[in-house]
Amino acid sequence: MSIKNKILKGAEELVFKYGIKNITMDDIAKHLSISKKTIYKYFKEKDEVIHSLMLLSIDDDKCRFCKVQESAKNVVEEVFEMMKEMREVFSKLNPIIFYELHRYHPQTWNEFQKFKSGFIQEMVEKSLLNGQIEGYIRKDINVKLMAKLRVETIEMTLRDSVDFGEKMSVADIQIAITEHFLYGVCTLKGHKLINKYKNIDEE
Repeated sequence: MSIKNKILKGAEELVFKYGIKNITMDDIAKHLSISKKTIYKYFKEKDEVIHSLMLLSIDDDKCRFCKVQESAKNVVEEVFEMMKEMREVFSKLNPIIFYELHRYHPQTWNEFQKFKSGFIQEMVEKSLLNGQIEGYIRKDINVKLMAKLRVETIEMTLRDSVDFGEKMSVADIQIAITEHFLYGVCTLKGHKLINKYKNIDEE
């Protein structure tokens, strides 16, 4: 691992745990047992670290999501595999990060928005279209509208202003909403497959 990537990895560990605002370049240096001068060789300020971290995270997510989509046997399996990825990410993520990005790092937030409304939405559209061919997704749905709804609900669960009325982790909320969406767009054939993946034995 290069020194630059090592710095980004260390910053990610701190950001995921404490949020963005609460960490400094000193904190990153101490966490990695390197001098702050070394960090400044690669990044002129914390904003640049956060922006680079977002770009790296987006690239990693694109690779992971594409692998899931390419290896899944069908759209239902794809969604269940995506939920595993989501649980892994959100279980170690401090949700305040998204509020801080939106409030204090508009350029970096814009990169997240482009990723969400571009790559993620196109990926959902492709999955829904493939699912229609497979017979698991209803053919009467508006694919673009449902894909847009899907990506917007992902962001909705990350907003600090949304009160879900009970103490649930971001990961659990994301999984619950994803399952609800999947049941909504699936055919009866799709419902049976969902229940099979969930080990539910019912008509």
